[in-house]
This record gives sequence, structure tokens and C-alpha cells, in this order.
Amino acid sequence: MNFLLDTIGFDLPNLLGLTAVLFAIVFLRYLLLSGTYHALFFVVLRKRFQQRFLHLSKFISSQAKREIGRSAIGSLVLALSGVAVLLLWQNGHTQIYTDWHDYPNWYVPVSLLIALFLHETYYYWLHRWMHLPKVYRKIHYAHHESMETSVLTSFSFHPIESVLQAVFVPVALLFLPIHVYVLLFWLVLMTVSALVNHAGVEVYPAAFKQHWLMKYLIGATHHDRHHKRFRYNFGLYFTCWDRWMKTESPD
Repeated sequence: MNFLLDTIGFDLPNLLGLTAVLFAIVFLRYLLLSGTYHALFFVVLRKRFQQRFLHLSKFISSQAKREIGRSAIGSLVLALSGVAVLLLWQNGHTQIYTDWHDYPNWYVPVSLLIALFLHETYYYWLHRWMHLPKVYRKIHYAHHESMETSVLTSFSFHPIESVLQAVFVPVALLFLPIHVYVLLFWLVLMTVSALVNHAGVEVYPAAFKQHWLMKYLIGATHHDRHHKRFRYNFGLYFTCWDRWMKTESPD
């Protein structure tokens, strides 16, 4: 990690090369995880989810092609966000740290929870704003074109929405102390959460909804309601803001 920071410069060829590498990582990761997630339910667990499964034809439909195209643009935006984080880190402007002893052990999981809650708060209110009629028509409608969601929908946004989502992490890292490995885990969690929420197949057992903790986690059923009933379920990871603001779907 230190070697990577040492090699980053402000000259254009290095920045373009780094952007290209990060774009390839983000976009190929999206395609690989989406395909793996889809294959898991289609091949391995097909009988269990037969009634609810989104069939393989979804991946060769016009919707899928549109989603992949938009996801490619979104991946470029995320790559640029990653470059910004690395440059800010290199120049000492972030609160990212590499030594586990810089903060107490208890702070490691707490920092992740803080990051998730701040991200949840930002996204919830951003999402509510994007559902204002004028904003929705110009920006957020692109994501809602996918009435029936699939794992490919998870990164499919209008470019402006991609920017609005991507800007949160660099800004948060200016103020929130977080270990570099916790940051990487958070980024992976973002991707997995997006896949789970858009998959169209609920992975959580039905009994989980009775557990006090699981009631606060968003899954495919919760987010699918949002794509069908736009006035409800605006959360990202958790249902807390929907519950507090009375925007959780009654069904």
C-alpha cells in the first residue's frame, strides 16, 4: 500500500493509468460478482427459489444491456473517486491510518459502524431528494427504468447520480479516522449490499424478519418494494431512517 502511494504522481500519464486500472477492477468486479451471484441461484439453488427467480434471459435482454452500459459509466466515476482518495491520502489530507495501534482496538468496529451510519444517513436524504419530481425525471428515473431488478441493476445509474453517490467516501475520509483495511472491507460491503438488495431473490430466511436485528437490515424484498412503490423504502443498508421518518412500506 505504501509502495502504491509512493508511485502516484500528479502527472497526467500516471493519473490516466491509475484511473484505467481502477476502472478495470471496479467494472470487472461488478460483472464477476453479478454473474457469480446470478449463477449461484440459477444453478445451485434453483429449486429453492424457482418461484421467485429472475431467469437467465434477463441477462441478454435490452434491460441488461442498458444496465451494463450505465454501470460502465458508473464504474468510471467510482474509479475517479478512488483516484481522488489515493491522491488525498498521499498528500496527508485524509484520516486513513495503517498502524493498528494508532487507535484502540474497540475503535476498529466502531469506525465501521460510524461509516455505515453516516453513509446511510447521506444516502437516505439524497435518495429522498432524488424522488422530488423534477430531480427524479432528470436523474433518478434512469435507475427506476428497471422495474424488475436484477444484480445488474445494482450499479445502473444516471452519471450525475453516480457522482452524487461516489463523492461521499472521499469527503467522509477527510474527517473520519479509519484503518485502510476497514476501508477496503467497507467498499466490499457496499458492493455486496448493492447486489443483495437488487438481486430480485431474497437470500434471508423468512424467519429472520422476526429477529430484532434483522428487521433493521435491508434485503431484496425491502428494496424491490421501492422499485414498485416509489414512496417507500429509501434506505441503503438499514431500515432505521425509513422507520424514523415513516417511509417504510406498510406491506
